[in-house]
Amino acid sequence: MKEKTFIAERGAIHYWVSARIEDAPQLVFLPGLTADHRLFDRQIAHFEHQANCLVWDPPSHGASRPFALDWSMDDLARMLHAILEREGFARPILVGQSMGGYVAQAFLDLFPGKAAGFVSIDSCPLAREYYTAAELWALKHTRGLYQALPWKLLCRVGANGCATTEYGRELMWKMMSLYSKREYVDLATHGFRTLATSVEANRPYAINCPALLICGEKDAAGSARRYNHAWAKRTGLPIEWIAGAGHNSNTDAPDRVNRLVERFVERFVENRSGDSGKGRDRESPLSQREQGVRA
Repeated sequence: MKEKTFIAERGAIHYWVSARIEDAPQLVFLPGLTADHRLFDRQIAHFEHQANCLVWDPPSHGASRPFALDWSMDDLARMLHAILEREGFARPILVGQSMGGYVAQAFLDLFPGKAAGFVSIDSCPLAREYYTAAELWALKHTRGLYQALPWKLLCRVGANGCATTEYGRELMWKMMSLYSKREYVDLATHGFRTLATSVEANRPYAINCPALLICGEKDAAGSARRYNHAWAKRTGLPIEWIAGAGHNSNTDAPDRVNRLVERFVERFVENRSGDSGKGRDRESPLSQREQGVRA
C-alpha cells in the first residue's frame, strides 16, 4: 500500500492505495470514530492483491492531524469523493465500520449512483426514525463522561468496549494511544455531535446500491444491535451476525468478515457483467485472482 496525501481546506488527509489492478473491484475502507487505517489491516492484507484498495485516516484521525474539528458528515463525504476522483475510483464499494458507515451513507445521499456497493460493519442507519429523542440528546452530551475518566482507564474501557479478542483490544488501545486525553475527548465528542446533527437533518439517506449489514453478536456500543435488527427488518437488507465479535467485528473475526465481503463483491462483479445467470456457473474474477495469489 502506498501512502498519499490530499490537501483539504482544513488540513492534510493521509490515505493508502494498493497497486492498480485493471478491471478489478474497487474497495474503499472507512474506519470508525477515533480509529485509523490500521483497523482494516487484516482486510487490506486479504484483498490488496485481488482488488483496488483504498483506506484513509479520516480527518482529525491518526496521521490526518492536525485537522480543524469543524467538519460535518457531509464534509467528510465530500472530501472522500474528491480523493476517490483523484484516484480514479469510479465505482467504489464502500466498506464502513461504525462512523465509517455513517460517512458512507452520507456519500450515497450526496452522490447517488456513484457507489457500486455498501458494506456496513457495526454501523447504524442515519435515518431519523430509528432514534429516540433521548438517544440523540445523549449523543450530544458525552463530554462529561469522557472527561471524568482518567486517561489510562478511558483507553482500557474504550479498547475492551470495542473488541472481544486480544488482537482487537490491543489494536484499539494502540490507535487510542496516539491521542492526548484532551485530543481524544474533543474528537469523540465532536464525532457523536456530528452523528446526532446528521440524524436530526431528517434526510432519507436511501441505500441506492447493493448493500450488506454486518454486526457482532456481542457489539456493546450503544444500541447498535437493536438498530441493526430494525435496519434489516425495515429495509429488507441482508444482515450477517458475527458470533463472539464485538463492535470492531472485522478485528475480532477477520476471516469471517473477509469471506462475507468477498462473497458480496463476487455477487457485485457478476451483476455488473450483465450476465448474472451465467455468472453463477463460473468463478468470479475476484475468486480467480485470489486463487492466482494463493497458488
